[in-house]
Amino acid sequence: MDTLQAIAENLKEGQAAKVKELTQAALDEGISPDDVLDNGLIAGMTVVGKLFKENEVFLPEVMMSAKAMDAGMAVLEPLLLKSGKHESKGKVALGTVQGDVHSIGKNLVGIVLKGAGFEVTDLGVNIPTEKFVEAAQNGAQIIGMSALLTTTMQHMQPVIDALEKAGLKGRVKTMIGGCIVTQEYADSIGADGYAPDAGSAVDKAKELLGLA
Repeated sequence: MDTLQAIAENLKEGQAAKVKELTQAALDEGISPDDVLDNGLIAGMTVVGKLFKENEVFLPEVMMSAKAMDAGMAVLEPLLLKSGKHESKGKVALGTVQGDVHSIGKNLVGIVLKGAGFEVTDLGVNIPTEKFVEAAQNGAQIIGMSALLTTTMQHMQPVIDALEKAGLKGRVKTMIGGCIVTQEYADSIGADGYAPDAGSAVDKAKELLGLA
């Protein structure tokens, strides 16, 4: 097994210390930071995302893998920033809508999107419409909204309407999710995409940006 494969495998197993050690070893071997990121860390996290989507691993394992990825990124980030070469797959802003303070699902989507190479801004929970619009104006290509309550998912429609009013609809895509959200609801409010789980969110984000 070469070093990049070992990084991916140990990341999948959630071995943070080993991933950090192997990331440095790969750089010492002369492998470029971009290569380590794409074919080591992201490759491993992509597998984790697929396994999660297929219910073969669960939230605790995903969180362990995310910590392992963070350990590798701690080594890589200074080099990636210095080179300025690595391009993200796209910019995504995530938030739980106004009135809703649930965060686990949103956080998990953020982890898996980051692992797939997207640049993710986590806006937090209980986010008012104007904050989503502001994120879009600041360069987000996808606005991701989460809601876990029937009383709060009604705040998704105003965000989509506000993006349209600001002249951003079409250029900025909207993706929604949450345990009470459905494809039918997404269609009814004019959302560009619906993701029933974190693994699907990666596929949908790629599709929305023409990367699928």
